[in-house]
Amino acid sequence: MRERLNFWIIGGDPRQATLARALSEDGHTVHTYALERGVAPSLCADSLSGVSVADCVILPLPAADGDFLNAPLSDRRVSLSQVLDALRPGQLLCAGRVDPRLQEAAEARQLHLIDYFSREELAIANAVPTSEGAIQIAMEELPITLHGARVLVIGAGRLGKVLCQQLKGLGANVSLAARKFSDLAWAQVWGCGAERSDQLSGWLCSYDLILNTVPVPILNREELGDLKPGCLIIDLASKPGGVDFAAASDLGVKVIWALSLPGKTAPVTAGLAIKTAIYNILTELGV
Repeated sequence: MRERLNFWIIGGDPRQATLARALSEDGHTVHTYALERGVAPSLCADSLSGVSVADCVILPLPAADGDFLNAPLSDRRVSLSQVLDALRPGQLLCAGRVDPRLQEAAEARQLHLIDYFSREELAIANAVPTSEGAIQIAMEELPITLHGARVLVIGAGRLGKVLCQQLKGLGANVSLAARKFSDLAWAQVWGCGAERSDQLSGWLCSYDLILNTVPVPILNREELGDLKPGCLIIDLASKPGGVDFAAASDLGVKVIWALSLPGKTAPVTAGLAIKTAIYNILTELGV
């Protein structure tokens, strides 16, 4: 990757504001648009004029809110098509959590679109602030300490593994629910209990806290009916989530669907993790 590049960061939240500042501090030329409440005026552009010469254009995570750019730190209401139409064919565009509509629009304009949210290194980095944010929610919502609490983590992916380690460090009695026997073996190595995630019915009555990381229906009416009074569920899974929310409401089970925690609880850390992912993309492309 070249030492000095021209970046445009368009829209976004405090993560993108952190990214803009960090890229500028690294010596790159940085322009932002629709991010004026997050960065210094010296980094703000009044229009998209000049964006077509950028080495890399970076959109938020997620990139759009419907047909419009995701830009909570701006008073501008910018359509996604307005941004894409300002770019040149073949230009590198990085965006987070790319949906089919954005993919199709980029392809129609012959843009080189890369989803930085799909990067493994970013997913690993985001697991830490997500876990810390979930633990913060649990501490605020539970009437008991996590030390000594019985906690079930569902899912043995990156986030599930980090949750188990951090909760164990706080003295919680942690169990891991997973499908693979190898993951259950690792749970036992870590000193955690082990549950089959496809056989949870009848085994949930003793938990004080359940944290789900699996984005498929896994806690349905039958499983929710097993919970003891006061058990808190924090669903960390992306849409559609893993909890039958209607059934939980009927049964009086408290569920908190905690999405996008890195951007809410640790935007600086999350923004720097995005910078690393962008640098890695540019290095791989030979930019």
